[in-house]
Amino acid sequence: MAEFNYGGQAVMEGVMMRGRRVMAVAVRAPDGRIVVRSEPLNPFIYGGWLTRIPLLRGITMIWDTLVLGIRTLMYSAEVVAQGESPATEKDGQGGQFLTAPVAWGTVLLSVGLVVGLFFLLPALLTRLVDHYIAGALLSNLVEGTIRLAMVLGYIWGVGFMPDIRRVFAYHGAEHKTVHAYEAGDPLTVEGVRPHSILHARCGTAFILVVVVISVLVFALLGRPSLLVRLVSRIVLLPLIVGIAYEWLRLGARYGDRPWMKVWLAPGLLMQRLTTREPEDGMIEVAIAALKRVLSEEGQL
Repeated sequence: MAEFNYGGQAVMEGVMMRGRRVMAVAVRAPDGRIVVRSEPLNPFIYGGWLTRIPLLRGITMIWDTLVLGIRTLMYSAEVVAQGESPATEKDGQGGQFLTAPVAWGTVLLSVGLVVGLFFLLPALLTRLVDHYIAGALLSNLVEGTIRLAMVLGYIWGVGFMPDIRRVFAYHGAEHKTVHAYEAGDPLTVEGVRPHSILHARCGTAFILVVVVISVLVFALLGRPSLLVRLVSRIVLLPLIVGIAYEWLRLGARYGDRPWMKVWLAPGLLMQRLTTREPEDGMIEVAIAALKRVLSEEGQL
């Protein structure tokens, strides 16, 4: 078993892998080449005191999902559209090739849409029927159910788009590759192929944990006014994310225990919406990304 938990996410026709000090993104270019680029991770986010403080280290998860995720997604879309662009060619190992003001604007817009659609809107919809609901706990359960239904409905709906289905297949390739590395199997298509497309540390499972924990945290507030209800959904979100991150860490540490497998089962089931069995070429891309990270960190 590897001492460090490597992981990543799928992008357009590619995979991003994150290590201890380096991240790499590999993308299948239109001419069939695998374009691989890497850059060092922010040592404050990934190696500073923040990573040692429970709850606060959940910021790492947010950074992965929003900042690295969106930047690498934009880069992959550029490679798919143009091949390896001049902007990336001059950067060698990566440097600042993924930074741009538009990326940060996209991050802020994405955060606003996620919070508005999946946290504020369910609270507003619950408020419309709140006078028919007996009890604060039941009110929060209704809100949580609406939130989960909207998340699942969104994921299920976008899964019908051909491009997204390919992203989901690369997601499966990422999971298989990480599984193979953690099991000590060779990082080849043959060594990676037999492994599962589901993984306990997946961000999809993280979403489910966030929804469940939000019900418990918001229930502590009872039935506040609409304004307090809406503000609390924003203010308490970092706390909820921090708790969810600690739960994922616990699951990664004790994932082989029978009691933990029961708790992880719903998250693994939800991953079937966001993963597909990958083609061999997709596995090759995921392997290229992980090998670049391992090589630059002296693990290969």
